[in-house]
Amino acid sequence: MFMRNEELLLIPGPTPVVDSVYEAMDQETRGHTDPRFAAVYKRAIERTQEMLKPDGEVFVISGSGTIAMEMALVNTVAAGERLLIVSQGFFGDRFIPLAKAFGIEADVIQSEWGKQVDPAVLEEKLASAGPRGYKAVTVTHADTSTGVAADLETLVPIIKKYGAMVIVDGVCATAAMDEDMSKVYGEGETAGKLDVVLTGSQKAIGVPPGLAVVAFNQTAMDARAAIDKVPAYYCDIYNWIPIMHEPTKYFATPPVNLIYGYDEGMRLVLEEGMENRVVRHVAFGRAVRAALREYGMEALASEQAAAPTLSCILYPEGVNDGEFRAALLKKKVVVAGALAHLAGKAFRIGHMGNTTEEMLETAVTAVGEVLIEMGLDADIGAAVEKFREVLELERGTVSGK
Repeated sequence: MFMRNEELLLIPGPTPVVDSVYEAMDQETRGHTDPRFAAVYKRAIERTQEMLKPDGEVFVISGSGTIAMEMALVNTVAAGERLLIVSQGFFGDRFIPLAKAFGIEADVIQSEWGKQVDPAVLEEKLASAGPRGYKAVTVTHADTSTGVAADLETLVPIIKKYGAMVIVDGVCATAAMDEDMSKVYGEGETAGKLDVVLTGSQKAIGVPPGLAVVAFNQTAMDARAAIDKVPAYYCDIYNWIPIMHEPTKYFATPPVNLIYGYDEGMRLVLEEGMENRVVRHVAFGRAVRAALREYGMEALASEQAAAPTLSCILYPEGVNDGEFRAALLKKKVVVAGALAHLAGKAFRIGHMGNTTEEMLETAVTAVGEVLIEMGLDADIGAAVEKFREVLELERGTVSGK
């Protein structure tokens, strides 16, 4: 893959865009009901279905990840029904105001930043919910603020045991972490599938921002059917189903050229294959964190809890956040600041989507150079060697070689 980008965009999103996606977007803009555009749109929808494998519907529409969160919530949980929010950071918390806006009764389990929610706490909360129970539970698969991944293998069977739907926020996970909606988690009475997966175009899919993607399994479609009227117009999936089935129809104008790019992005995802992408992202994440530890930089999340797609890295003493990131920018490496109470104390680095081994090794070197320029010790050779060593080891370990 070739990239014309002049900078290494290693933030938690948007992520680097390859030339073939730019070239796809550079095609002539056609009418949004033109059969030629509709054919591309339909193929992009089908490719999304192939990646997520829902037995319900997939929606690819203009909007951000927040629109995807709203669409997922408003079509499955009615006003007055109960929602449990499993939060492992800033973006898990975002479901709180969303629920409030639609009159949904929301309870929250919040983990300490950098840690996963304790499954025992989740079970206790679900068990004590009483006869009304919870209609659904939201889980952020990889929280962009903390770099913490949710353990779906453990959480989903617990949630299903109590009859709730599972809504997965995959904004920083989809196309990099396993979100196969045909997969059954658990056994017996606790067995179940993911009911909703939502994401955006600009993270692990590797396409510019602007598309919201939401997939519903049949259980979630049944939940929408049971709601007489949702408090939404643009986000009501019933207004979008006809367009997803036949894109020559009209409800709201899609971003034509972005759909061209998304179709190419999804082609690249499927060409690499989800199994290979999961292996690659796990290896990238562990290698980057191991390399940065050589500089005395620890990740907020432990390796057991760390997401494959991004890492929140704590600064060693003596590093000024603004100066550090500005110096990296001069070297054409872009990382993000931390959020909330971690602002100024950490930076966030993305290692997902179209990022490559060469890009990440360059970033590791640049970080070392900046630390040296700031008067700190940094063994760049040792960090690069550790990056390569762990990358090779993890590729073999994760793929079972």
